[in-house]
Amino acid sequence: MRRQTNFYEEDSHFRNLFKKYANKDLYGWADQELMRFGERCATDIDQRAVHTDREGQPKLIKYNQLGDDISEVWVNDGYKKTVQETYNSGIVGYIHKQIPELGKKGDYFISFAQGYLLSQAEPGFYCPVTLTMATAYLLDHYANEEVKSIFLPHVTSTGEMELYEGATFLTERQGGSDVGANETKAVKVGKTYRLYGEKYFASNAGMCGVAMVLARMEGSPKGTKGLSLFAVPWRDDNGRLNGIRIRRLKDKLGVRAVPSAEVEFDGAEAYLVGDESKGIHYMMEALNLSRLCNAVASIGIMRRAYTEAKNYALYREAFGKQLTDYPMIKETLVHLVVKQEIETSAVFSLVKLFDRVMMKKESVSDKDQVMNRLLIALLKKESAEQAIQFSHEAIEIHGGNGFIEDFVTPRLLRDAQVLTVWEGTANILGLEILRLIDKYQAHRVFINEMEKQLTDLGNVSDRDIQLVEKGIEDLRNLSDYALSKSKDVQSYHSKRIAKLMVNIYESIIAIKEASDGCRRNQLKAEIFIEKTWRENDWIDQDLKSIKYFDEIVLLKDDSSLTTTIQ
Repeated sequence: MRRQTNFYEEDSHFRNLFKKYANKDLYGWADQELMRFGERCATDIDQRAVHTDREGQPKLIKYNQLGDDISEVWVNDGYKKTVQETYNSGIVGYIHKQIPELGKKGDYFISFAQGYLLSQAEPGFYCPVTLTMATAYLLDHYANEEVKSIFLPHVTSTGEMELYEGATFLTERQGGSDVGANETKAVKVGKTYRLYGEKYFASNAGMCGVAMVLARMEGSPKGTKGLSLFAVPWRDDNGRLNGIRIRRLKDKLGVRAVPSAEVEFDGAEAYLVGDESKGIHYMMEALNLSRLCNAVASIGIMRRAYTEAKNYALYREAFGKQLTDYPMIKETLVHLVVKQEIETSAVFSLVKLFDRVMMKKESVSDKDQVMNRLLIALLKKESAEQAIQFSHEAIEIHGGNGFIEDFVTPRLLRDAQVLTVWEGTANILGLEILRLIDKYQAHRVFINEMEKQLTDLGNVSDRDIQLVEKGIEDLRNLSDYALSKSKDVQSYHSKRIAKLMVNIYESIIAIKEASDGCRRNQLKAEIFIEKTWRENDWIDQDLKSIKYFDEIVLLKDDSSLTTTIQ
């Protein structure tokens, strides 16, 4: 069976997408770097990920030979090599500092492109990268110069100094998603603070050099408004634990590469970051970054699941025929690649907006900020659910082999499962969408923007436009109905509203790509629109998934190709 050797080179859709959206001044350098990184992800990093998942999972060394609590986390040497190679590529650093060869900073678009490639091999490790990105953002934008000088050069290191990976510790036992119930205390001692309390799900514990932690100062009000943000070094200047203990590592279903722990603070020295009354505001900005990283990880898993399914189907024979000779297999592969590529286009079209909003550029409007938050919630929810579905479909095509750990498919499913939970479940994201609708009339902002984009499109099918317009009208009616009812009724319908929104957004992405005249994009849009809006009310007598298989899956650019089913 054919193995991939370069996740970037072999993904023509993503390479075209990257060229379309990338900063022109950075594209030449970034294209070469992604080519190198894509090769490493498909080979060395992928092989190390297998070892980490099976035999080399992180381990807690709680005590030394004298019985002292050292709370060290052991990781295997291959994992350490992946850490070094990934951060030295600038996946975090070049967002905040200049690329030496160019004399200018990179951007989130390049970083997320690297994350997309990395997640096809090791989505578990992309979690620490995400946390380090969030830590760098918070320090760069909100820490004072003294605190920034202590930590930021290490967090953004690309090999020139000791790396401090980052972490964001929010969750406590009594609260979970209810961050306002947090009880960790911050006591002022001189110029710094001392933290007392615990965090119940602290990812990258023991590996991070600094953690961004929400804690409550003495006398602060209850709820989220009383939380302040602190930078907490894992060790002091002498290399000793900074008043921190690890109670235990979590035994997780998937993403076994990242050590997630229960952490106790017993007088840990901490540095206040920003305004003491805005801790939750800062962390919510970082959460939006993490949610978009989550979507990037999801489309990475989707891509790997699809390519594994495709390669296996082209290799495997059953009942005297290649799997790809069977109509059901052809239909599955066509629908997988169409959805994955359109969802990838949707995520990276959002990244361009996200980059402007996060970098606080002057051109950012109130509408941009609302759309940014709304689309992050929509695409995080949709892509996470699709990553699980894609992993399931890959296992299905592999048959019994898909359930065997010799293949990557079991790990894809286990790693995908957490993506619906991390950074907010579907229910939490539904509530986020309701907040945006209630506070900013986000549904009207969204509908106006989608209608404008439809009006601006040319060279597209009237039927496709009409189907999307019907979806917009359904969204308008459902939103107006829900808003006229109680909060319980609104929350009941929130995920239906979200699904309509994401279907509209991705349909317009598909139509826009089809309008460029590329026949394959036109075929993809035709398949996507009909599956999205007409799946339950029509019979596909033309068997389009079969008819277009060679062009969409095998990339044979020959419009005269036809397929006949006997």
